[in-house]
Amino acid sequence: MATQEAIYGELDLELSWSERELPERERTKHVHRLHPYLGKFVPQLVEALLERYVRPGGRVLDPFAGSGTTLVQALESGHDAVGVDVAAFNALLMGVKTREYDLSELEQEVLLARSRLGHSDEDPEGYLAEWFAPRAAGELLHFRGLVTELGHADVLRVVLARAARSARLTPHFDLDFPRAPQRGEYWCHKHRRTCRPVEEANKFLARYLVDTLARLRAFTAVRDHRRAAVVLHGDARELEVGGPYDGVITSPPYPGLIDYHEQHRYAYELLALDDRRERELGAAAAGTSKEAVAAYVDGISAVLGRVRETLRRGARVCIVVNDRRDLYPEILSRSGLRLEERLERHVNRRTGRRAGEYFESILIAR
Repeated sequence: MATQEAIYGELDLELSWSERELPERERTKHVHRLHPYLGKFVPQLVEALLERYVRPGGRVLDPFAGSGTTLVQALESGHDAVGVDVAAFNALLMGVKTREYDLSELEQEVLLARSRLGHSDEDPEGYLAEWFAPRAAGELLHFRGLVTELGHADVLRVVLARAARSARLTPHFDLDFPRAPQRGEYWCHKHRRTCRPVEEANKFLARYLVDTLARLRAFTAVRDHRRAAVVLHGDARELEVGGPYDGVITSPPYPGLIDYHEQHRYAYELLALDDRRERELGAAAAGTSKEAVAAYVDGISAVLGRVRETLRRGARVCIVVNDRRDLYPEILSRSGLRLEERLERHVNRRTGRRAGEYFESILIAR
């Protein structure tokens, strides 16, 4: 077994940050915390890769765009960007993060929505009745009705989804992977005391309305307004993604790890979003059988093969991945890409409260 000294000797220390060097408030600066999202890479990593591998002002593509970290940091760093994702909630979230706003109009609507919080008499059904206390469900349904009356509907939809995540009948320490509704008192590992599940939603709606406005305002102050981001909702194996591109920065899903549609189930239910989980590469429901891993390799290879055709001569493809199954040598070969450099980094934390030592690679190909 390699010693810690040997392991750390192989790391790119410029891309590996300690908690002290990169505290949580920096990892989730401005719009990166409009809504929690499991497994996203830190914006500082994207900043560093843009500076190293994409020419100034170059156009960037992320074919597995997730919550939009690459797009947001491209705009902050002076690049146009295109992001593709098959998940409707991801596309909604990316659009809200990267859109230009008239902040005065947005503030007026946020304050109006906050003043009109209330409770709907509509009876919750199905998922809403199962996972929310009656008061919380009524407050969420009332806010959903407000969304259709105001101009910045997508911003309010993200606020609604974020509040719904917090207001579910789940233990406070298990917001990421709740298995069943929590209806009675429980010992809370987060607060180290006995807690009760949440019974209301308006307190979250009020808080997140103000926080969302502040984060969009903060990003407006640092983004390059000469640049724009385009969000494409669909399967990157099939969509025409345009081009040419001066670089790709992406973190593909891992096989059988996270079902991003189920992870945001509350948003799909409340907002009636198009659920395309059967098209998700590496879907958790598919597991990690030999057949599932083979399908994953086929899918990622198909995406990167199409991406390669959109690149300018000499453009790099930066893939952030923990390739513990050693799948990417075959994937790159089948995609027509050549590995130029392999960087190793220590991951202090991606998102969530998961602990443990974690490393990932950054594959630089062209």
